[in-house]
Amino acid sequence: MRKNVLTALVFVVIIAMAAPASAGTCPPETIVADVLVVRPLGLATIVLGTAAFIVSLPFSLPSGSVGTVARALVADPAKYTFSRPVGDFSKDWERKNIACDG
Repeated sequence: MRKNVLTALVFVVIIAMAAPASAGTCPPETIVADVLVVRPLGLATIVLGTAAFIVSLPFSLPSGSVGTVARALVADPAKYTFSRPVGDFSKDWERKNIACDG
């Protein structure tokens, strides 16, 4: 068990150290915070959003708003977690090709 935790910690540190080389001009602190805090929280949001989406189905099916609810609770958090460039917290990250370029 302890060896698994140590291996995971080493893996996270290696990922955090390698990220600045491919992340444009983002400050290293921003990248580390994104990888260690924001992405795991995003993953938790996806899980909780999926559960909330399933609970909301009896209400959203009759009203025809399943797509809107799915987008708000599951798709948008997934896009933010997995599609956003590492370290880029700007509001226009979807329109930019290079992360943290200004």
